[in-house]
Amino acid sequence: MAGDSETKPEEQAENDSSHGEPFLIGVAGGTASGKSSVCSKIMELLGQNEIDHHQRQVAILSQDSFYRVLTPDQKAKALKGQFNFDHPDAFDNDLIIATLWDIKEGKTVHIPVYDFVSHSRKEETVTVYPADVVLFEGILMFYSQEIRDLFQMKLFVDTDADTRLSRRVLRDISERGRDLESVLAQYITFVKPAFEEFCLPTKKYADVIIPRGVDNIVAINLIVQHIQDILNGGLTKRLNGCFGGLAKTQPNMESSSRPH
Repeated sequence: MAGDSETKPEEQAENDSSHGEPFLIGVAGGTASGKSSVCSKIMELLGQNEIDHHQRQVAILSQDSFYRVLTPDQKAKALKGQFNFDHPDAFDNDLIIATLWDIKEGKTVHIPVYDFVSHSRKEETVTVYPADVVLFEGILMFYSQEIRDLFQMKLFVDTDADTRLSRRVLRDISERGRDLESVLAQYITFVKPAFEEFCLPTKKYADVIIPRGVDNIVAINLIVQHIQDILNGGLTKRLNGCFGGLAKTQPNMESSSRPH
C-alpha cells in the first residue's frame, strides 16, 4: 500500500504508477542491421547507462527474448539449422502483446531469456522496471498490426544486405557456436527470403528511417533530442507533441537509393 514504510523497494517498483503511461518506440529492421546498436547508442547519449536499473527513465527490450518454446521436433530441426527463426510464427506474439500492455500500465515486467545455442528459454528472467520511454527492437516489430499500433513512434534501421550478412556471419560464429557453412545455408534458405517477405514490407510503417544504423549520428541525435523532450515535458508533451518536428525530417534521413 502507498505510504507503507515496510514496503520493499521491489514491491514499490512493482506498483509504481508515478511514471504515467510510457512512450513506446518500436525499432525494426533486418537481421544484424544494427537495431540493438542504435538503441544502445540512444541510451548512451541520454546518459541512461550510468543510472541504476530501478531509476532509469529509458528501457530497452528485444523481440529475440520472445521466441516461442519449441516442440521437440522443432528443436531438433533448429539444432540442424533447419528451423525458420525469421518467420512471424517463430515469435510468441501473445506474450509480446501482454508484456507491452503491462508496460503501458506502468507495471514491472519479467522478460524471458532465450539461449540461442540450445534454442530454448532459460529458467531465469530479466526484470524491467517502469520507465518513461521504452525502446522495443526486433526484425518483425511492425509485422503484427496489434503490436504495431501500440507504438507511438516507429523507427526502421536500414542497412545494406552485404553489411548485414557479414555481421550475422561473425555474430553467429563467435557468439552462437555455429560454423560458416551452416550460417550461410540458413541465411540463403530462411533469413533472406523471410526478410524480403515479412520484414522489408513493414518499412512503410516507419515514422523515421535510419540508413546505415548507428553510423547515422545525425538521425540518432534527432531521435535523442525528441526523447529528451519527452522526458522533460512529461505526458502532455507526449500526447500533444507526438513526433514534434521529427517526422518532417524523414525525407532527409531516408536513403535515396534502393535499400537492397
